[in-house]
Amino acid sequence: MEQPTASFRVREQKLAMSPLDHLMKQLAKLPGLGPRSARRVVLHLLKRREAVFLPLIDSMTRALRDVKECSACGNLGGTDPCEICSDPGRDRSLICVVEDVADLWALERSNAYRGLYHVLGGTLSALEGIRPADLHIEGLVNRIKSNQINEVILALNATVEGQATAHYVAEHVASMGVSVSKLAHGLPVGGELDYLDDGTLTAALKARRKAG
Repeated sequence: MEQPTASFRVREQKLAMSPLDHLMKQLAKLPGLGPRSARRVVLHLLKRREAVFLPLIDSMTRALRDVKECSACGNLGGTDPCEICSDPGRDRSLICVVEDVADLWALERSNAYRGLYHVLGGTLSALEGIRPADLHIEGLVNRIKSNQINEVILALNATVEGQATAHYVAEHVASMGVSVSKLAHGLPVGGELDYLDDGTLTAALKARRKAG
């Protein structure tokens, strides 16, 4: 008798998984949630189907359909260009370079910065094989060439990878006649922007210094 293949057994296990188990497994993949937290979330959703679960499904469906990536800066929002790039009140001579959209949102929460942003989409990493060509560095260069940019602020995380990326970007754009600065005190070594409080971010922005 022919034995079932490994792929067949995997499919069989997936088919046997209950809707509850499947939902908990998917939620457990989210940042900050493990199996126990996922179980609590699922129970809460099922107990409040009308008040919480159905509105959540509707919001997630709308976000999946309507949220766009800004073709200028890489931010996420309901329009392209995003609300920040379209705001006539922003200082268009400043570009703040961040690693990820979460860092952009963190800086916006501080209300200490009124310029534009540029999301690199990660940091250089030899171990993970992330090269300069994998980041949105050329997009930053093109924006500097096409606009009257006076200063580029490097607001990258204070990690080894973040600082290596900041150094690379600084060398790449310094020859273009723009001032390059980076966040100063207030950022702990190894810290990530999305986890810092608004006061720390404000102090770091105000005390930025020339990169190099």
